[in-house]
Amino acid sequence: MLNLMLATRRAIILGSAVSLTLLVGCTKPATSRVAPAVPKQPVEVATIVQRDLVESLSLVGSLVPNESAQIRAEISGQVRAVLFAEGGLVKKGQVLLQIDDAELRAQLAQAEARFHLNELSLKRSEDLTESRSMSQAEADRVRSEFAASEAEVQLLRIRLGKMALKAPFDGVVGARTISAGDYITAATIVTTINDLSRLKIDFQVPERYTSKIKPSTTFAVRVQSPAGEARADGTVYFISSVIERTTRSSQVKGYVTGAPVSFQPGMFAGIELVLEVHRRILTVPEGAILTTPRGAQVITVVEQKGEKVAAFVPVQLGLREKGLVEVRAISPAVLKDKQVIVASGVGALILYPGIKLEPRPLRAEFRIED
Repeated sequence: MLNLMLATRRAIILGSAVSLTLLVGCTKPATSRVAPAVPKQPVEVATIVQRDLVESLSLVGSLVPNESAQIRAEISGQVRAVLFAEGGLVKKGQVLLQIDDAELRAQLAQAEARFHLNELSLKRSEDLTESRSMSQAEADRVRSEFAASEAEVQLLRIRLGKMALKAPFDGVVGARTISAGDYITAATIVTTINDLSRLKIDFQVPERYTSKIKPSTTFAVRVQSPAGEARADGTVYFISSVIERTTRSSQVKGYVTGAPVSFQPGMFAGIELVLEVHRRILTVPEGAILTTPRGAQVITVVEQKGEKVAAFVPVQLGLREKGLVEVRAISPAVLKDKQVIVASGVGALILYPGIKLEPRPLRAEFRIED
């Protein structure tokens, strides 16, 4: 009986072992897990463009005449004649106004008579002095009286000449404020003469830009008139050496060349002042500049094992104009014309060196036409 029980147990254990062997043999080997593919980062791209870049400044100024003078009398008196037409052209030295000079002419006649008498006295005194018939003191007195009478004649002639007001330069006469018979003084403005042979423009430049302006700096002038917008060119000829404390700006003046007839003194004008010009430089859109603690960078798109990946290039920035920035690669990196770069949103996208990119054209609203 005992032997029968032992034989039965051995059969059960052997059967279990065989079943386990068959189960293990029939089980399929586990497949290895494959890492998921890293998605590509979509980016908008553009190309680096080599071009001329101009740094300019938009300002507002006032047109002024080449020369302008208020005509006043140096000597008070009654107006005898007005010899100009309002709005008319006059030449330098032309008499504009005559003040009554009858009294001065009478004074001049008296002075000339005394002068001739003293001239004769001086001649006699010189003869007597040679013959020692006149003392030296008396001869000196006669000579002094002659010099005084001569100076008096010269003074009255100068004053008489100032009774006629003359044009200081060629120009256009403005409105007159007096008529014949009026009494005028040195405070009376008779009229104004403007030299319109060329125009000037006066404007203010913020202090941070004054170091970039010099005589011969060019600018463009725009004026709105009833006939439409008119334009002309200009050149700086004066830069104030003083910064005004109230406006923190400096006065600048320039000549306007080729001004159309619609340009008139006193008009406001828009000014486009050229501060600096860089020729044949590499430029990128402003949105392509990535600002980091280590400085500015641009992200170029390069080929690597058949994929488009990102490469970071440190750059120095230069001029800026209408959404464009001048860039210069920091050695040993190199940038070149037509090189593809990430052109938009570099600060908002997750980008790092070597990341795979999916380049897309830059949206139309961000494109900058040449």
